[in-house]
Amino acid sequence: MFKLTGALKIAAAIVVAIVFFVGTLWALNLLTPSVGPQRPVLEQTPALPPATRPTVIIAPVAIAIPALRQAIEEAAPRSLSGKPDNPIAKVLSKAEVAYTLERSPLTFTGRADGLIIAADLNGTLRVAGQFPAQLNSLIAAVTGDNGKQGRTGKDAGKDGRPVDLRADLKGRVAVTSRPKITTGWRLEANLTGKTDLAEANLQVAGLKLNGAREIRPLVDRAMSDQMLALAARVREDLFIENAARREWTKICRSIPLESTAAGVPPLWLETRPTRAFASQPRVDSGNVTITLGLQADTRIVPQQTKPDCPFPAKLELVPPLDQGKIAIGVPIDVPFAELNKLIETQLTDKTFPEDGSGAAQITVLRAVAAAAGKRVIVSMLVKAQERKSWFGLGSEATIHISGKPALDQDRQTLRLDDISLAIESDAAFGLLGAAANTAVPALQNALARYAVFDLRPALANARKSIDKALVDFRKQDDGIKIDAQLTGLRLVGVEFDSEIVRVSAEIDGIARVSVSRLPGKQ
Repeated sequence: MFKLTGALKIAAAIVVAIVFFVGTLWALNLLTPSVGPQRPVLEQTPALPPATRPTVIIAPVAIAIPALRQAIEEAAPRSLSGKPDNPIAKVLSKAEVAYTLERSPLTFTGRADGLIIAADLNGTLRVAGQFPAQLNSLIAAVTGDNGKQGRTGKDAGKDGRPVDLRADLKGRVAVTSRPKITTGWRLEANLTGKTDLAEANLQVAGLKLNGAREIRPLVDRAMSDQMLALAARVREDLFIENAARREWTKICRSIPLESTAAGVPPLWLETRPTRAFASQPRVDSGNVTITLGLQADTRIVPQQTKPDCPFPAKLELVPPLDQGKIAIGVPIDVPFAELNKLIETQLTDKTFPEDGSGAAQITVLRAVAAAAGKRVIVSMLVKAQERKSWFGLGSEATIHISGKPALDQDRQTLRLDDISLAIESDAAFGLLGAAANTAVPALQNALARYAVFDLRPALANARKSIDKALVDFRKQDDGIKIDAQLTGLRLVGVEFDSEIVRVSAEIDGIARVSVSRLPGKQ
């Protein structure tokens, strides 16, 4: 009886001890307030520079060859005339040696080696005058004409025989232009010409007159004068510079970005052009194409600005550019405070493993993210509780999980990649370590799933705002059509410091300009 009573007393003492132990743990869990997770000593992360991204716009300006033909056709003279200095004038009295030429409408042929401008020439060479009396008598003696035509020899010696001879002139003139653009925003025509004239011979008093040879120097001189005048007109035309200045002014601005959520203040995308460049003109069968481009700095600012954008005095010349494109850099800054709100919302009060399996479960009480060198540390205050015994022992601990910010191009999201348990967390659970650590992989997987920041609203808003701004560039008037379209959006990089995570995006598009009629002389 005594032995039984002693055993009962021992058992009761053990029960009381267990109840006291469990009750103490329960009371401690209940009465001890949870505090935020203790952050580890983090590697210093250098502050990011101001959020500026490069923007590049390249636009081929295709000037239609019919537009060039119309402009030059209106400016070029249609006829040419002159009086060559020829020895025949010494043979005849009252001599007049003259020619007239008319050109056909100009033809333009575009080839890779240049633009060929050509026209057919048709006209007349006229030689008129009178034979001197002495020459007239000599002719009468040779020909036996002694006044049988109503004139005496004496009369023939006094009166000169009139001469009025004509010969048809035919030929072709061709001018080749190999245009070049200069660093001073001017176009050099670089003209070379060639004249071909068919033989046109006349016989005057036994003297042979080669009409083509006589007038060629005059035609060449006239063509040279016209080429010089055309080259000067092209060189002095401000068409390219004026068009570039107009677009430069349009780009130098702040574009409003609509708010992505209620209560979020509006932002502005400031674009400040800094560089202009061009490649040399290309000639094909339909167009003379000059590819112009500019580079600008873009940044997100909290209010509208008026950037200073001096127009460059020099145009930078670059190798050939085949395609027009738009690549607008858009920096998107995500404050760590926003990331922490996301992580808190997604993880706080959630228990892992979510299916209840495992020897222990972990409930997230607090979570906060911070930069640590090239990685991000998510520090979580968690409560771990073992589930294998009926005691249900538990404790709180701070664990640190690190990952690298990464971009998901397809889903357009910012997430954590390469997630791992930081070394500072190895002994966080103390006596529960072995059991609690079995739940950590589930927590890591949850962090990979839930710590995802959706960039689509901000990106869609930026694209919509920029597309709206492009309306100012699209136009179709005065013979000029400017087409600018957005075609896609790419995430190109991510970087961060202790305050923000910066995502760099590029909005892609195409740009082209077609000119069907040239403006009048400036």
